[in-house]
Amino acid sequence: MSSLPRQLRDESDFDQLPQYIPVSAAIADIEEKKGFIDYYRFVIEVKTKGGSKYLIYRRYSLFFNLHHELEVKYSPEYQETPGLNICTLPHLPGKVFIGNKKEIAENRIPELNTYMKRLLGLPTRVLLDPLIQMFFYQTEADSQHLPKALRRLRPPTRRVKTVKPTQTDMFSSPRAEAVFDFSGSGRLELSFKAEDVIFLLRRVNADWLEGAVKDRIGIFPESFVKIIKPLPEDNDEGGEDSRKGAGSYSCLRCYLLSPEGVDTRDVCVEEDISTQPSYKELVSRMRDVFKLDGVIALNYRDPDGDLVRILDNEDVLVMVAEGRRHRAKLKRPVNQFPWELYITKASDLSVYNTET
Repeated sequence: MSSLPRQLRDESDFDQLPQYIPVSAAIADIEEKKGFIDYYRFVIEVKTKGGSKYLIYRRYSLFFNLHHELEVKYSPEYQETPGLNICTLPHLPGKVFIGNKKEIAENRIPELNTYMKRLLGLPTRVLLDPLIQMFFYQTEADSQHLPKALRRLRPPTRRVKTVKPTQTDMFSSPRAEAVFDFSGSGRLELSFKAEDVIFLLRRVNADWLEGAVKDRIGIFPESFVKIIKPLPEDNDEGGEDSRKGAGSYSCLRCYLLSPEGVDTRDVCVEEDISTQPSYKELVSRMRDVFKLDGVIALNYRDPDGDLVRILDNEDVLVMVAEGRRHRAKLKRPVNQFPWELYITKASDLSVYNTET
């Protein structure tokens, strides 16, 4: 007898499911996320048994992790004594390591939609698994994020022309004039030439602003420009407190240690302050920020002030935990990560305290 009928959800069991249980999900769009590395995530509309709808935002890596954990729990090859816990899971499209990130994400949409449809059609005992419930749960971050288009849910609309600022707008808008050329180190940063007029949108932190030049928007260091008309909050008497509503940007203080001296940078990303990046993401971003070739080492300072080398994700976890533990002792902007990175050449061991 085929195992397929046993896997179909029994109607009476389905009736017993709580109203909040997700029963269908479909990808409404993809969005580019400018984090420690740039990636695309899927905007997913989830529908519950009770008829409510909400949006969640998930990277492919979260799909991959969920599927692996479900395999460990339900696939026969992971079970020493196969029994009632066995379940045939749907096929998940594999990882793709080469190609345009946007095209890869677009091409995955039909397969991931099929995967979610079949996943949410599994027996009720599997549907109630906390792994599945947490994946489709709308987190606080999900609920606060505003989707950009949802092009797969909404009919196409006519394109709106870009309106050039009038002479009045140019004199009334907060703006700055570039004093030096600035070449952004990532897609999040705004590149411009000396004498360009930059229209200011908001302050990111004490040292960085967000602005627009022509049809480009990005962030840039204030030290590269001369403020002609400041942002409204910069005129407030609140000083640093007026800058605490810095939006979705979080900034990481980084130091490149070399025989020539110390190069200090603030790296700003569209990530929550609680985000913990991977070791691979940090290495990739530091290479890009400081334009480094060769093997580099990531480090952090322990409470005694000594440099500690980071080798993997476990070390990143320790660094983040140490930073949070000692955050109260250090005065930092509200949107600055509580940990800092020190970048050295992997072969340079002179920066470490080797005394016994």
